[in-house]
Amino acid sequence: MDPITQTVCGAIVAQAIFNKKLGRSAALFGAIGGILPDIDVFFRFSDPIVAWDMHRHFTHALVFIPIGGLIAALPFLLRSHWRQHWKLAIGAATVGWATHGLIDCCTSYGTYLLWPFTNARYAWDNMSIIDPLFTLPILIGVVWALARGSTRPARIALAYAFVYLGMSVVQHARVMNVQQTLAQQRGHEIARGRVMPTLGNQILWRSIYEADGMLYADAVRAPWFGHVMVKRGESAALARLDDLAAPLKEDEHIRSSFETFSHFADGYLAVIGSAADDPILIGDVRYSLTPGGFAPMWGIAIERGNPEPRAYPTGIETRDGDGGDRERRLADLWRDLFDDSDYESVILEGE
Repeated sequence: MDPITQTVCGAIVAQAIFNKKLGRSAALFGAIGGILPDIDVFFRFSDPIVAWDMHRHFTHALVFIPIGGLIAALPFLLRSHWRQHWKLAIGAATVGWATHGLIDCCTSYGTYLLWPFTNARYAWDNMSIIDPLFTLPILIGVVWALARGSTRPARIALAYAFVYLGMSVVQHARVMNVQQTLAQQRGHEIARGRVMPTLGNQILWRSIYEADGMLYADAVRAPWFGHVMVKRGESAALARLDDLAAPLKEDEHIRSSFETFSHFADGYLAVIGSAADDPILIGDVRYSLTPGGFAPMWGIAIERGNPEPRAYPTGIETRDGDGGDRERRLADLWRDLFDDSDYESVILEGE
């Protein structure tokens, strides 16, 4: 999630556990432990596509938590005062570090939680990467606990966080049921599918699934108190390495770049633009500026090139036929949060 959320989550857990023994310093150690795993964004690689895949890698893994906690506390242990309380300092930094990978797994980006035992990217898809309704109450709890020098506000805020996360899991299950219903109505057998909340909320979701080599996207509104509704979306062909022209798919660099990007995007790739375009744009369609469409925000560009083709990461600016742009799509997204006039009710099995 965003750096502010990671920082306050680390701080609130450390306050809830260590405030009585460390006082206000518990929040400091927890906050540093909570944000420091994202140090991997500063790692440099010769291939920038690899850099995408390396974010949320080993620094986010469960096995790295005790090492990370020690790293986060180490600068403070240079002072004699903190060396006397080294166990508490390391403990607070460690619990802060432990929150980071778990919170990131709640989003859709993917986290190497069980590295080195598996290279799978775990993404539970029940939280947006930015969610003010989750972050702000926790931030208030941190400030309140600091002001009062008390554990109770931190524990109240932590309880709220668990309740909110529980509600997000319920929301995710509701939208997954809608996805299954839509696929059945279309006569599709889902090969794999995901549903993800759109930016900053738990109400408007993106449903995307693969069936018979095609990807199908739909927008789903799931009010906490009310019926789930859907706006049927678009479809696009799944982008595969073997679908590229022979000179490209046989090139070692192109093959490696495509496979790395596909692993990063969990295989949810589609060609954006016409086949005649140069470069060929392949988007990560887990994310879209339109919940029921294919307007990805990033991807890779493959240039046919002479003498050698190349692939590189790129942002994707999508424009539709009537001159719409990113701002209009974001405005439509905001409108859909509060206006269900374009949506239809879905009758789920058992209702």
